[in-house]
Amino acid sequence: MSNLASPSRDLWSYARIWPGLAKWAGWGLLALIYAPLAWLALLSFSERPLSGIPYPLSLTNYITLVKTPGWTGPFLISLGIAVLVGLITAVVACFVGRAIPRSPRAGTIVLIALLPLFIPGVALGAALFIFLRVLLGLNLGYWSIMLGHVIWSFPFALIMVLVLTTRFDHRLLEAASDLGAKSWRRFWDIEFPLLRPAIIGAGLFGFLLSFNEVQRSIFLRGTATTMPIWNWTMASSQQSQIPIIFSLATLILAVVLPLLCLVFWFIFVRIEKGR
Repeated sequence: MSNLASPSRDLWSYARIWPGLAKWAGWGLLALIYAPLAWLALLSFSERPLSGIPYPLSLTNYITLVKTPGWTGPFLISLGIAVLVGLITAVVACFVGRAIPRSPRAGTIVLIALLPLFIPGVALGAALFIFLRVLLGLNLGYWSIMLGHVIWSFPFALIMVLVLTTRFDHRLLEAASDLGAKSWRRFWDIEFPLLRPAIIGAGLFGFLLSFNEVQRSIFLRGTATTMPIWNWTMASSQQSQIPIIFSLATLILAVVLPLLCLVFWFIFVRIEKGR
């Protein structure tokens, strides 16, 4: 039976082929993700970005961006909404994530809380619009945009908190109670230091998701305009100011990508140290 295994068959074995294919597939996927972003950043320095030709290089688009006042208002509004969404999702996810492991129906609660992850953004935005505007008769604006962003980002924040709370040793809290510590003291001295990486990561995730959200915002904005909506409007209207979107998108990426690195650092480094 040992003679049945030929050298050619061994050459095409699972152990020899698939690791190499997986490596090149991974590199190819990373190239598809980051190459267009790098090309966008390069075109932002081009005099003719819409032509797809990066040369000749120029700062004209950035100078035009600085002189164009239309984007600053939406940018500051998006920044403010994103900060509030990050704070709200971090706080709510912290308290909900602490309570879920102690609940006898933890699985059901987690399932219900994570359902928004599987609802398309257009469907959720339309449903919230019908409920808030048509059914309740409320005037939509920045508050409804923030509400939609909180609903969208909360499941992500909850997952990050649950990573730690499900592995938390609750005997520490029982020991603190036996020593006479009140509930707030137990949280501040024991739980919060251990959960802090997940809470900060949840807040950053909420900020990033809100700052870049456009699908739900279109339905919930009323007459309000955020940065993603402004970009979408400028791109869809095909106005002459489209080239500055390249510069603006590059500046946003310069802020968002480091924040994403910080989020994943909290997930894979800080949280693992807290195990």
